[in-house]
Amino acid sequence: MTQSPIPAVISIVIRGTFVLLVQRANPPDAGYWGFPGGKIEFGESIAQAAIRELHEETGIHASAGPIVTTIDAFDRGGRDIRAHHILIAVLCDWISGEPNARDDARDALWFELSELAGSELPMSHSVVDVAIQAAALTQATRRDSHLI
Repeated sequence: MTQSPIPAVISIVIRGTFVLLVQRANPPDAGYWGFPGGKIEFGESIAQAAIRELHEETGIHASAGPIVTTIDAFDRGGRDIRAHHILIAVLCDWISGEPNARDDARDALWFELSELAGSELPMSHSVVDVAIQAAALTQATRRDSHLI
């Protein structure tokens, strides 16, 4: 049986100097903190999936912005690869709501961006790097909007 990578989204919400993270309730990253997200459903756009997954896991309402980056996420069992997800990181603009862990999330909280890099918080792969990229994109977007 031939396996293919599974397309999924992660929703990056930056509000001021804070970033939204969820603590995963289910394997493979149960107990780890990362961005809300999940599989893209058939016929659903990347933006629609990002907004849907964000709301399902946190109750937050947002609009989808630009794609920040993509990540290969491998679920390994020893030497074997059990699953391969391609995570599309979407920058989302917060509209309303406060984090409330729902669906696949055990917890959902705002974290200070400047404290993530030195944190001992158990985090999924690439969380800090993606948060830094998203923050830089947010700053660039804000600078550009002031030029108009």
